[in-house]
Amino acid sequence: MSIFSILKAVGTIIGDAISEMSRDDGFAIASHVALSSLLALFPFLIFIAALTGFLGLGDMADRIAEMLFDAWPKEVAGPIAREITVVLTEPRGDFLTVGVIASVWFASNGVEAYRVALNRAYREPENRGFIYRRLQAIALVLIGSAILITFAFLIVFAPLVWTAVLKYAPFLEEFTARLNLSRYLIASILTLMGLFVAHFVLPAGRRGFFDVLPGVLATLVLWMVSGVAFGIYLAGFANYVSTYAGLAGVMTALIFLYLVSMVFVLGGELNAATLRWRRRQAEAAASA
Repeated sequence: MSIFSILKAVGTIIGDAISEMSRDDGFAIASHVALSSLLALFPFLIFIAALTGFLGLGDMADRIAEMLFDAWPKEVAGPIAREITVVLTEPRGDFLTVGVIASVWFASNGVEAYRVALNRAYREPENRGFIYRRLQAIALVLIGSAILITFAFLIVFAPLVWTAVLKYAPFLEEFTARLNLSRYLIASILTLMGLFVAHFVLPAGRRGFFDVLPGVLATLVLWMVSGVAFGIYLAGFANYVSTYAGLAGVMTALIFLYLVSMVFVLGGELNAATLRWRRRQAEAAASA
């Protein structure tokens, strides 16, 4: 294919994705996903705090919260992080009590919101039972918690191990900057893995790796761009305090999550539009 043909195909797919997103109520679905994500955030971190306390890992939950909010614009993360810190500083040795079980349940509601968004984007009728879907969502919450705890554990202890290594091999000092960079690389890889799992597992139907790759990559890139752009907007133009007063922090986080959710829904629509384009191309080739 020529460059012109490729650009034309990309333009057709993007136009189709945006058009179908509007037709599928994608912007309204993004509101649902954003609100569900915000409501699931606190229960999810409460569960992690209880789990790390049960495992005797001390302030690991605080480190996980810091790691999660590192990717947010500081104007958004600041107010929410303060409230999260207040919640997580409460001692929690009540693992497997009703409160923690309820936290897992509410956190799984956020997973279900993403499932609804992807089913709508892929236009897949949901024929799996409620119990199966809920157990799957809870399993994803538990697995995600384990991955975050492991990653936070590595972040805490990797510098200590590296310092010990440098005592015996000081010539490795020049690789320290690369080691710090690898933390962000690992975070990006974890995000990619999460997106692939979401597109493979949550919606009904089956899709291959290359079926979901365009939307996953577009989502990751647009998340980075939108985060930087929204941070610049907040720093230079927005003044939510004068509009929302004491709710400014929550409203800023909700608007940011809505932006992130729109990108996520658009990623699903891009994949669906790509599949439709491929189908049309195959039909055209067959008829020719």
